[in-house]
Amino acid sequence: MRTAEAKDLAAEAAEELKARSGADGYDAVVVLGSGWAQAADYLGTPDIELDVIDLPGFTEPTAAGHSPKVRSMWVGAKRVAVFLGRVHLYEGHDPMRVVHAVRTGVSAGARTVLLTGSAGSLRADYSVGQPIIVRDHINLTATSPLVGPDFVDLTGAYPQRLRDVAHAADPTLAEGVYATVSGPQFQTPAELGMLRAGGADLVGQSMALETIAAVEMGAEVLALAMVSNDAITAVFEPFDQEAALEAVRQRSPRLGELLNAILMRL
Repeated sequence: MRTAEAKDLAAEAAEELKARSGADGYDAVVVLGSGWAQAADYLGTPDIELDVIDLPGFTEPTAAGHSPKVRSMWVGAKRVAVFLGRVHLYEGHDPMRVVHAVRTGVSAGARTVLLTGSAGSLRADYSVGQPIIVRDHINLTATSPLVGPDFVDLTGAYPQRLRDVAHAADPTLAEGVYATVSGPQFQTPAELGMLRAGGADLVGQSMALETIAAVEMGAEVLALAMVSNDAITAVFEPFDQEAALEAVRQRSPRLGELLNAILMRL
């Protein structure tokens, strides 16, 4: 599937979403990552919830901590499409499928894309349960949601303006560089060392491809990564997926309120 075909499918999904929700369009689209789904309950006022498979081009997420739902919500006077989960490369999907929710939201009118996810920390001064603003990313998936000579400048992929909005909502937020890997395996000690030496502060299995697709369609991106585990000490201790998800779930009220505060300020 070429980029134009993928965007045509997203436009179909956007029209179906608007028809089912009664919305003329959307101001923002939010994609919730691993363990973030319950944050939607504190984000705004929902007016309809749908199964994503009711929209063209979508498949259900299979990863733990991801809901197959999309909500149309009001955050103040803003109409927001909130996807309560995402699909990943490691689930066997191609990049076009991975970014379909973002393209659908932008096709429905959203000019702002708010991405969230969980990530392993590569820094000793990050704590489990701490949300981090993504300042930049390193795409190590060896793939792209763009096909053909569709050249996109990513130097301003995470604009300072939106990061300033997030800081205004919560001045304690730190910033970091997010390395996206394809997974599903976690990194070896040597790979973690390489990521740290290469400038990564966080490592996860999402976000970068969605950001590329959003920027290509002219939207602005703000991304928040919740530290779900300490990737450095994971070298010495086995990774506990349920503990990582629970670290995010326990903070759902705070995360939803943070997203609300950011969207209200946009």
